[in-house]
Amino acid sequence: MKVKKYFAATMPEAMKRIRGELGDEAVILHSKEVKTGGVFGLFAKKQLEVVAAVDPGPAKIRKEGRIKTAAPVTPPPARVKPAEQERLLKEMNQLKAMIGELATKEQANQSEGHEYPRPFQAVEDQLKKQGVSKQIRLQLLKHALKEWYEQPEAERTGLDVQKELGRYLEHELAGVPFGGLSFSKKMINIVGPTGVGKTTTIAKLAAHLLLKKQKKVALITTDTYRIAAIEQIKTYAKILNIPLEVAYSIDDFSRAVSQFEQYDYILVDSAGRNFRNPLYIEELAKVIDFEQQAETFLVLSLTAKYEDMNEIIHQFSLLQIEKVILTKQDETASLGALLNIPLEHGKGIAYITNGQNVPDDIMEATVPYVIRSVLGVDKHV
Repeated sequence: MKVKKYFAATMPEAMKRIRGELGDEAVILHSKEVKTGGVFGLFAKKQLEVVAAVDPGPAKIRKEGRIKTAAPVTPPPARVKPAEQERLLKEMNQLKAMIGELATKEQANQSEGHEYPRPFQAVEDQLKKQGVSKQIRLQLLKHALKEWYEQPEAERTGLDVQKELGRYLEHELAGVPFGGLSFSKKMINIVGPTGVGKTTTIAKLAAHLLLKKQKKVALITTDTYRIAAIEQIKTYAKILNIPLEVAYSIDDFSRAVSQFEQYDYILVDSAGRNFRNPLYIEELAKVIDFEQQAETFLVLSLTAKYEDMNEIIHQFSLLQIEKVILTKQDETASLGALLNIPLEHGKGIAYITNGQNVPDDIMEATVPYVIRSVLGVDKHV
């Protein structure tokens, strides 16, 4: 039995095509109204889906002058032998079951986002692999698909999806601040949860200001919960030959700030605590004077789950966070947070670190770098 699926605007049009290809002895197995040619409901057209079949053997279902619609449980004409009748009935019922199963699979694929025209699926896979959030992936692919469908059909294959998304992301990120220190404020606060590399990052920033900008730099640490943390920052201060004060209270902090009044910049290292505890932010405010003229940077690790990053950003929203510093790029291949944080939270990326070496292994974040990293291309324009 030969089976074929047709799409047509009307049933007469479908029947005409079926007659032309399968002959007058074709049987319509299935017909329904469907939407085709669109994605996410955009530009979809209503059509009839008609499944027809014809048996090339000697036993055929006939009706002179027109195509006959066969129901799965209706027996063939009496002149067909019982054995042949049973075979045909079994084949048609199996066919109906296969069609239903395929329809179910197609619906499942669409719900999982696997029904993009080429080459959109490759871009979707890249964004998903990088950990770009589902909402942003949908936003990006909707834009690219809209651009694709608005072009004449003959020119659609010429659309470079990655370049188009690169241009779109440049526009979307234009209002988000990227880049390092503004150098307009004397105090630089570094905050964040435990284990993200705050102390190493603050040492890199201190070395950058000291060695590349030739500025006078001092350090204050409020991380008095771990002896190892104090020893670590003391080691960095000694290597860089810059002064360090340990603040156990807001009074200690104020005295340290006064002591370093003649310095160009004061970098403040805060304690890393359990970010799920809202009391942590209150404790920070008891030691660090966030009312000072200061820039405050939130340090997050790219190795963390984005769900955790969301929660951390929410907890630190009580403070005036200028930008985010993302660490440990060298320890992960998933860089979706480079897009998720600016687009979903409106927070720019100041620096990205990719190793433990001080003063190296740190770079200022830029929009072109973020786009290249996440889209997985060397050049997007």
